[in-house]
Formats: sequence, C-alpha cells, structure tokens
Amino acid sequence: MPALGFVCPLLTHRGAHPPSRRLQDYRQVRHEPGAPPRRPGHPYPRGVPDEIPLRYTERLFLPWWLWIVGFSVAGLLAAEIHLGAPGLRSWVPYAILLPVTGVGLWWLGRIRIAVAGDVLEVDDARLPVRYIAAVELLSPEQKRELLGPRAHPFAFVVQRPWIRGVAKVILSDPEDPTPYWVVSCRRPDQLAAAVRAAASAQPGTGGA
Repeated sequence: MPALGFVCPLLTHRGAHPPSRRLQDYRQVRHEPGAPPRRPGHPYPRGVPDEIPLRYTERLFLPWWLWIVGFSVAGLLAAEIHLGAPGLRSWVPYAILLPVTGVGLWWLGRIRIAVAGDVLEVDDARLPVRYIAAVELLSPEQKRELLGPRAHPFAFVVQRPWIRGVAKVILSDPEDPTPYWVVSCRRPDQLAAAVRAAASAQPGTGGA
C-alpha cells in the first residue's frame, strides 16, 4: 500500500513453523473435559483459560510517530490525487487511502508474543518450552549479523525495525530443521525469564 511502502521492506517474517509432528504432540496439552473446543492449528482456545499461567505477553504495536507519518503520507497522496478537483476526486481518495492506511498500520503491529503455560507463542507459531535449549538477548551488532551475513536459511524470524529488543530462542529438537527463532520484543530479558520459569515448572525439564 502506498502509504506504507517505506515500512514494509524493513519487515522480516520468515522461516518454518514447527513441524506437524510437534503440533499434533502439544495440541493435547491441558485439554480438560468440558473445555471449549480448540480451533484447528491452535493448542488452546481463543481465550487462555485461567488455570494456564500467562507468564509474558506483549504486542508489537507501532509507535505513535509511525501512525502520524503513515497518515500524513496517505493524506498527502490523497491531496495529490484531489488537486482541488470537484466531484468524486474531492473525497474518494481520502475515503479510500486513510482507512486503508489505518488498517495497514494496525496489521503491521498485530503480532503477539506470549508465554502461556508451557508454550511460547509468536503470532500463530507455537513452541513448547521443552524444545527450547536457551534464550539469548542479542545486541544490535548480533542482530545485524543474524539478519545479514550469518542468517540461517531455516531460521524463524519475526523482526520489527521499530523495536530495539531482540531475543534468540535456540531449539533443542533434533527432528526440527529450524535451529533458532529470532524475535523482536520490547522486554527480551522478561521473555527469557518467563521461558525459564515455564521450563522449570515442567517435570524433568531444565531451565532455558
């Protein structure tokens, strides 16, 4: 979309989701009798039940200044189309570009990160903490390396340029070709602590 073209090339969202074997494995987690039915592909119902601890959650919302920039660009583009012309050109560009820009800005910040129960959730990807070997906090230099010359082709990456913090989640499942996840988050230290707490709560599982 025109008003967001300056942002979209900076986004990164690539990599393989956990394999179907693992999805089928942990869809059975905490399925209590009488609980609401799960949607296909989701380990929990849409609302996380109260008995499942929510150790960490955040959404990668856009900062306020990007909203101003986005709507300003959309307004300028609509004004360029309008150019004082009467009739439909006096309002149609604004009626189309401004709502579309608003939806696009919301979509860019829709990603949710959470540690719910014993599962790390990043958007629609789910990873049980028992498959996590470690969570590392990356410096800006390490982030540039992992997203650039040292990028692994099978890594799962959710990167948002307006968020400074980055966590690297190292996987320990030998049957998963994904070596690690690289995830933008505002509080990577708290995310790492939440994963460790969830891992330590599992019987026979060490901390991440």
